Amino acid sequence: MREAHPTNEWQMKSNLKDDVCYAQPRTLEQRVVIANDFIKRFKFILPFGIDDMSNAADNAYAAWPERIYIIDESGHIAYRGGMGPFNYKPEEAREWLAARYGAVRHDSPKSSGTPAAPSPARAATPAAATSAPAPSTPTVAANSK
Repeated sequence: MREAHPTNEWQMKSNLKDDVCYAQPRTLEQRVVIANDFIKRFKFILPFGIDDMSNAADNAYAAWPERIYIIDESGHIAYRGGMGPFNYKPEEAREWLAARYGAVRHDSPKSSGTPAAPSPARAATPAAATSAPAPSTPTVAANSK
């Protein structure tokens, strides 16, 4: 979706402090570049989609400024979090997932003395909000600006 605080519109000091300064993308390719930078810099391992330039997903799901949706195995919205910033509660989504699918268990690293390597980040790719196939496992879509 659109950059919330681009350098050429409404830059915030926190963007400078966190070194996340981007101009408002004018093309889908520019959005992909920014998303891939985010993935690499913050080691974000969850897959996510990139809204098209008409902001169809943002308009359909009221994602700005931040919101969490969980899509079930049949492709339906199973959980809809509150709109941020005041009703954005990732812990509530985590609790919902644990109640439905069980708590997440983290395996201990192998006893080789070397920590397990993190999963490689997936490259961000554009995804049409209305034509995505139903996932075989729940998909967590989070958007935070």
